[in-house]
Amino acid sequence: MKSVLDSFDRKILDLLTTDARMPITQLSVRVGLSKTPVAARIKRLEDDGIITGYRAVLSTTQLGLSHVAFVEVKLADTREKSLRDFNAAAKLVPEIAECHMIAGGYDYLLKVRTTNIEAYRAVMGQRISALPHVVSTSTYVAMETVVEQTNPPISTITS
Repeated sequence: MKSVLDSFDRKILDLLTTDARMPITQLSVRVGLSKTPVAARIKRLEDDGIITGYRAVLSTTQLGLSHVAFVEVKLADTREKSLRDFNAAAKLVPEIAECHMIAGGYDYLLKVRTTNIEAYRAVMGQRISALPHVVSTSTYVAMETVVEQTNPPISTITS
């Protein structure tokens, strides 16, 4: 069941996505409620599965992982077992930052992060091409990241 979010919930989510370590006292002031109702709302948002965790957001540039490639993957077999096999294997490749099943001319779209084109070539040749049921791939190298969000924009959430 989808939770109904009011303006206070959306403000809490907006502030926490900006700074998940914001103290409850500061959060309360910014939201315009006392600490107890803000804490209760956060607990409800966690219990309802809207807030799924808290984590550090790392700089991929500072870590040397600024080479981004998008890979279209076509499978030879798209029956359910084959899809499960591919999904399970793709989750084990640490360079795959995202993996999406796609409706269209190919079956999956991968976002792959590596240190450089040579490292990408090795990952492609040794890991991605060897994933179960892969019959073909097509790579698009990103020249610049213009927008990259780690959370959905809170302003688009309706109650």
